[in-house]
Parts: sequence; structure tokens; C-alpha cells
Amino acid sequence: MTRTVAILLALAPTGVAHAQDVTLKPLGEARLRYESVDQDGLAAEAHALTLRLRAGVEAKAGRWSALVEGQGTLAVVDDYFDGLHGAATRPLVADPQNIALARAQIRYASPTFALTAGRQRIALDDERFVGAVPFRQNAQSFDAVRAEITPAKGVKADLTYAWSVRTIWGIDGTGARQQAVSGDNVFANLGVVTPVGKVAAFAYLVDQDEAAMQGFRMSSQSYGARLDGSQPLGKAKIAYQLSYARQSDWHRNPNDYAADYFLADAAIDFGAPRVGVGYEILGADDGVALTSFQTPLATGFKFQGWADKFLVTPPDGVRDLYASAGWGWKAIGLLKAVTLQTVYHDYRSDRASRSYGDEIDLLASAKLGKVTASARYAHYDADTFATDTDKFWLQLDWML
Repeated sequence: MTRTVAILLALAPTGVAHAQDVTLKPLGEARLRYESVDQDGLAAEAHALTLRLRAGVEAKAGRWSALVEGQGTLAVVDDYFDGLHGAATRPLVADPQNIALARAQIRYASPTFALTAGRQRIALDDERFVGAVPFRQNAQSFDAVRAEITPAKGVKADLTYAWSVRTIWGIDGTGARQQAVSGDNVFANLGVVTPVGKVAAFAYLVDQDEAAMQGFRMSSQSYGARLDGSQPLGKAKIAYQLSYARQSDWHRNPNDYAADYFLADAAIDFGAPRVGVGYEILGADDGVALTSFQTPLATGFKFQGWADKFLVTPPDGVRDLYASAGWGWKAIGLLKAVTLQTVYHDYRSDRASRSYGDEIDLLASAKLGKVTASARYAHYDADTFATDTDKFWLQLDWML
């Protein structure tokens, strides 16, 4: 945090605006969530009722802004293993109690250039490589300096240096679940808007400079490209994504490996109904642990199923063939943004093409005023990887 404070003080504007030119915006949000997990091989189920509160303020003066936000997570019902406390005879629910400084940043923004320094949230592209992990109560943030340059319309360069990753494990984090992981992380992304969509080239250098974090073996360098676009299709619209990356060891990683990443995804939106299909591969090298394609800074909950069986890629990699269907309504009575969705996943290994298992995910959500309510369910049926697992969530979100 010392480096963050020093950078904030160095960048703080002096005499930029008079007191009457400063505007203040209060920040506030709350989330109440119940999560239950029934996992084969463990003696008891997990039942977690957690409450997260966030509060802060953002001050703006011309092109400058400063933001401070704190957060706290309380376990109202703690019949679960949070990764740090509780009996490991119960399944993991990765929401430990916590109180923390979630964000403390200063920002300068013009039409062509923005610089953000301090503790901040960073979510790049689809968050497959770098994300904020918003589903977990404590989320993830970065002590970093980030520059965003827009030299021409439709062209954007995004460059970040992050020296600390503030993990979801909170103030009691230790061992393989650290509160913060230091290292020289560099995230570079260059995007260009074209008639077929946004084309981006990226380089993500992840430095996990903690011996307890898998012994440095999560440090990697990934280079790749991505296409994200949409086109009209009669009265409907088709959205598509293509992504490829090559990853290898970096910095102090003792492993010598190289593995590939591939994503192809397409969805057709008919206005209310929506259907989609996709195929994602996190490749393997030689079948040794942590020599497969890893994304330790990703928002993993968005990918490969909500049962979270593949947050760490198995030694033989993983191939995920999935299909989705959903229906949405702008309003039903007093309810707004009503959504129903189901996703099916079939998982196989990248090496030897063994069946790992399959998963079904269900979601229902709606908004009433400033409150969003959602219910989720995930069922993972194991073949040769992990164990059968059922997860259920009820969640209320409120934002100021």
C-alpha cells in the first residue's frame, strides 16, 4: 500500500479547481446472498448466508477525480469452509469474512488519454485473463498504474503495471490463499474497431511472486488476439467471439512449458429468445501439474460452469463444449429486466480426450427498483474429474 499512497500523492492535482468546482458523488451498494453446496465425498453440506456492504465517495474536479471505497463481508450463517476458517469437511464457499479498502485511486481523463493510479478494479475484454471477480463477495482489485490511450476514433491502447493483486481471500488470507500477491504484472491490450467487430492484440505477463502461491508456478506470459463483434441477421442479431493465445512460463516459474488457448462463441438474439453455442480450450503441455494453460487473474466464475471445478486447469487441460438458451422480458408488471437462462457444458481433457463430466447451469433474475434478485443452480456430474456437486444461490443486490 505504501507504493500506492506515494503514487497518489505524486499525481494529486494542486490548484486544479476551486472548492466550488469539486463535485462529490456518494457510492454505496449491498449484497445479501445465500449459497448452499452439496458435494460428494464430504461429510456435510455447506450453508453460507453472507452480507457484503460497500461505501465510498468519488470527488471530481474538471478532468481529475479521486475515489475511495471500503467494503466489509459478514457471515450471518457460517456453516461452510471459507478456505481459511471452518471445517474442511464442508464444501468450499470462497466468501470469508473481511473488511478492507476496496478502492483508493486518483484518475485523470481527457478524450484521448486516461491515467488511473492506486487500488482499482481492472476488467479487460471478457475477463478471461484479467478480471475483477465480481461474483465473489470480496472481489479482486489491483494496486496499479493504468494508462488508456485513444489516438484515433476506434483505436485504443490499454497498458497496466500492477505490483499487487488484492485477492478474494481478504485480510486473513495466508498460505496458498494470500490476502495479496505481489509481483511485476504487465497487461497490454491494443484494440481496433473494424466493420466485423473489435479486433484486439494482447500480452499479459502474470508474475505470482509468492512462494506459497504454488511455488511461483502460476507465473506466465500469454500473447494472443481476439475478435468480438455482432451483425444483423434478418430481424435477429448474431454476436460472436474468437480468441487465441499462446502461454509459456515466465519470471521465476521453474516449469518449462507452452500451451494454447482457443475460444469460439456465437449467439443469436431474436429479441426475447436467445440461443448460443461455444467451444473453449485451455491446452496442456506434457500432463504435469501447472504446465497447462492457467488464468489465475481471470473472473473464473464466468467460464466453464458455475460449479467452479476448473478454476485451476487440470494437468491434461480442459475442453469445454457448451450450449445456452435464454429468454428475456423488458418488464413483467413491476419487474424489470426479467431473465431466464440455461447453459449445458460437456468437459473433456485436452490430452487423451477423456470425459471429465458435464454440467447444467440455471439462472432466473429480475429487477425491482434498485434491487436485483436472482436465483442460480449448478449441477456437475463427474466422470473422471472431481466429484458430483450441486450448488444453489439466492441473491439480492442493491445499489445507490
